[in-house]
Amino acid sequence: PISQFVAGRPANNVLLTGARGTGKSSLVRAGLNEYAAEGLRLIEIDKSDLIDLPDLVTLVEGRPERFIVFCDDLSFDEGEPGYKALKSVLDGSVSAAGDNVLIVATSNRRHLLPEYHHENLTYKHTDDGEVHPGEVVEEKISLSERFGLWISFYPFSQQEYLAIAGQWLRHFGLDEAAIEAARQDALVWALERGSRSGRVAYQFARDRAGREPA
Repeated sequence: PISQFVAGRPANNVLLTGARGTGKSSLVRAGLNEYAAEGLRLIEIDKSDLIDLPDLVTLVEGRPERFIVFCDDLSFDEGEPGYKALKSVLDGSVSAAGDNVLIVATSNRRHLLPEYHHENLTYKHTDDGEVHPGEVVEEKISLSERFGLWISFYPFSQQEYLAIAGQWLRHFGLDEAAIEAARQDALVWALERGSRSGRVAYQFARDRAGREPA
């Protein structure tokens, strides 16, 4: 969608969801690096500042650059004011984003509001066997549905994790023999942290490279 957006063609707002440390934010920044020379700019906005999002959209309207408005690690608690501001911009209301603004958000969960067990009681069962969510559930999933494109990131397999750790070790100057010798320690590192991700692989490689004799 970024290539479409930079070219001035219609593009959907994007929600990147999935496991932590799998590269959601890095992908957005890589897109900026790829298309900056073609006029792409990135404005990062904190969740607490989303209440000012309509004003931000108005401020950049009409400028020649193409703006990604990026909110990292997005999720809401009940009653947070930024929720309605973001919803109105995504929804095509009076404060909707202009043609030169693309909203991109990352989150560890697809539905951006907390969900509770008791809300399952609002589901309705029809005589023909269909199940329909209640109003509370519908409202909670409605925000994520306003992003036209969902991209999901999944936990890495062991081989994927080791490949990324190896790539980072090469980046830090280790040779292939040292990388092969580090495989078992890389797995132990991930086990101790309870996660196999790009972030964990980078942290391992940085530590390992720092321990290597000069």
